[in-house]
Amino acid sequence: MTMTAEHLAELHEAKRLLENPGLAARISNLVGSPIEAAIERLPAPWQKRVGEATEHALQYAMTGALSTLSDGGKEASYPRLHKFAASVSGGVGGVFGLPGLLVDLPLSTVIMLRSIAEIARANGERPQDVETRLECLRVLAMGGPGGADDAADSGYFAMRIALARAVSEAAQALAAKSVDAATTPALLRLIATVAARFQVHVTQKAAAMLVPALGAVGGATINLLFVDHFQNMSRGHFAVRRLERLYGEGAVRQQYEAIVLAGGGAMQIAEAAK
Repeated sequence: MTMTAEHLAELHEAKRLLENPGLAARISNLVGSPIEAAIERLPAPWQKRVGEATEHALQYAMTGALSTLSDGGKEASYPRLHKFAASVSGGVGGVFGLPGLLVDLPLSTVIMLRSIAEIARANGERPQDVETRLECLRVLAMGGPGGADDAADSGYFAMRIALARAVSEAAQALAAKSVDAATTPALLRLIATVAARFQVHVTQKAAAMLVPALGAVGGATINLLFVDHFQNMSRGHFAVRRLERLYGEGAVRQQYEAIVLAGGGAMQIAEAAK
């Protein structure tokens, strides 16, 4: 089946969202210097604590963010509210520096995952389904290309392939038990895998909080960048999944890669669709 012009435009927009410069570049622009330099100043014990806190935050978010979201609804109802809530959480955490990050992280992760789930629902997903919940978790592993984000993501479909087995095993285990079986070993392995990628972003945030005079305003702004980034990733990801349900995974991936190779220009995309 040939993709319609409307759906082709949607895939173009999804590619723009998914392949845009990553979070590290946006944080570097905020702090006025490469974030890698700030990461080098992050004390080694804190890097370990950030890793542990990241995994715990994801475990908490998986049980707390999606349990009250129904399958009904056609639009992502509160994207601005989620951004505001994340900014407030980051602002409070920013007052206390790195210790505040450990308090802010679980709350901001729940807020982001809830927002991701609403965007999934707006694209025809059912938030109460096991597969949808795991796909929402997968979004948190998406970093965008370039620079320090290479460790978190080396391209949209490369990331999907890298996590495919872990997602499949977690889905099978949860389907055999309960969607709320948070201690299922397969789910814990998936969370650990996602946490390793998500930790890259959290470490960047922690390093940015060491920048002098960043404080509460900086913490709020960084959290705003966080939630905006993952809202964009989820819009792109779930748009691709919606198109895959219409045209098949192989056809959508082939068209997506054609758009990437063509550089994303509108005229080039139209030619690729012929």
